[in-house]
Amino acid sequence: MKDKIISKATELFLKLGFKSVTMDDIACEMCISKKTIYKYFCNKEILIAESTEILHKEVHEMIDTIVARNHNAIEENFEIRKMFKEMFNVVDTSPIYQLKKHYLEIYKQVLSREINQCDECFRANIAKGIEQNLYRKDLNVEAYAKFYYTLIFSISENTQSEKEAQRLELEALEYHTRAMATLSGIAELEKQLQNPNIL
Repeated sequence: MKDKIISKATELFLKLGFKSVTMDDIACEMCISKKTIYKYFCNKEILIAESTEILHKEVHEMIDTIVARNHNAIEENFEIRKMFKEMFNVVDTSPIYQLKKHYLEIYKQVLSREINQCDECFRANIAKGIEQNLYRKDLNVEAYAKFYYTLIFSISENTQSEKEAQRLELEALEYHTRAMATLSGIAELEKQLQNPNIL
């Protein structure tokens, strides 16, 4: 039952917002009593914390699946962006923006987890791109990974509209890729940008 509550709560939080969804809403959606929810979660903050932790794991499992498909480094980044776009397409307000505004302590925990994982992910992508001659060999991998996640997190935590955040994140991805790309990399980037479903 606990897993079912987390699953339904996560769905509602992403669709309607962390602030607006109440324990009553979750109970009503699941046709259970609020007492049943409180048996597992003594307050909404704990439910949000556990929901974001599960979501974090699911997102990174999906990223690992994309990486395992062995796309080239640039295509890999566009596939990961597409996965995020599909996952958060029903959301009006950026989830990270909501957390920062209404649940700062949970947001700090999420940010700490995400920065560590993103740093690892971005470094691996840059190393792969260098190996594939899509990114320049003289790059400072640590600095470029840091530039990119700083840019991405700044967009998601300061942009209320999820659609606007996605548009800016695409601009950031293009900016990041152009800054690192070889001529072969630029050609691959242009190819990815031609996708009609990109926005």
